[in-house]
Amino acid sequence: MTRVVFLLVPQLHLLDLAGPAQVFSAAADLGHDYRLHYVAEREQVPTVQGVPLVADTDWPELGPDDLVVVPGWRPRAHRPQGPVGADDLRRLAAHHAAGGTVASVCAGAYALGRAGLLDGRRCTTHHEVQDDLARRHPAARVVRDVLYVVDDRVVTSAGIASGIDVALHLVATRHGPAAAARIARTMVVYARRNGHEQQASAMMRHRSHLSDAVHHVQDLIDSRYDESLPLAQLAAAGGVAERTLNRLFRQATGLTPLGYQQLFRVERAEHLIGHGATVEAAARSVGFTDARMLRRLRARAGRVPPHAGSSRRATGTPPAANRAG
Repeated sequence: MTRVVFLLVPQLHLLDLAGPAQVFSAAADLGHDYRLHYVAEREQVPTVQGVPLVADTDWPELGPDDLVVVPGWRPRAHRPQGPVGADDLRRLAAHHAAGGTVASVCAGAYALGRAGLLDGRRCTTHHEVQDDLARRHPAARVVRDVLYVVDDRVVTSAGIASGIDVALHLVATRHGPAAAARIARTMVVYARRNGHEQQASAMMRHRSHLSDAVHHVQDLIDSRYDESLPLAQLAAAGGVAERTLNRLFRQATGLTPLGYQQLFRVERAEHLIGHGATVEAAARSVGFTDARMLRRLRARAGRVPPHAGSSRRATGTPPAANRAG
């Protein structure tokens, strides 16, 4: 079981809270054991939008697998240091020190800064207050104009709707991009990602369509991307004929099934290479029989020479082809 604790403060923005809460609630509906908790210094919590909230004043016991989220608030409604009290700041710092993850949405980054969690780390917040955050916390490395930043179990996001993006990223990290894509589809949102790791996954970029047949096929490819998957098997998963599948897949994603599979294979290989694997080892891990195809696809993306050494890194994506396998 994973506890997700939302620390509520007066004059918080509803969407800063509701967006991430909906993501983790949807994850629980899919069978992932999340328990959501809402804590505050006082039971009654007013919001910017006028809807009052009720929260617990006692925190649950937390472990390393649990997550604490600080939704944002209207900055001008509080003193410069923000509305989070000293006891809650100590809880944030202690949870991270014990191996837990702490996240913020919008101005919630101020609380993480006051807890000492931004010192020496990359972080972000809403574009209207990012300069002020940098000024108040000079030891933090504020990254401007991105959706979210992850640095050593400290997760900060730009605010409002980007709280959904960061929650989807956290689900993808724990349960795989396919689970996050399914939740995004349930919420009817475009599952965006930013950064240079797996959160930029092809599975997320090509899951914003509404074709159930293609989603069923993608579910199969996502879970078995390193296997040979004949087009007939994929068509059966989608409940359509092979020619129909190719047409629907191109319409929905701009790719063929093989192109989609290769795209994910290459991105996964780039992730492995970026963490120290050789090209040869990464190629075998993602389902290529040897490194030649991986090198060719990386080179075709225009980022790596065809005969680059095994330690060379890149972030390109391959073009489409015809059949997954």
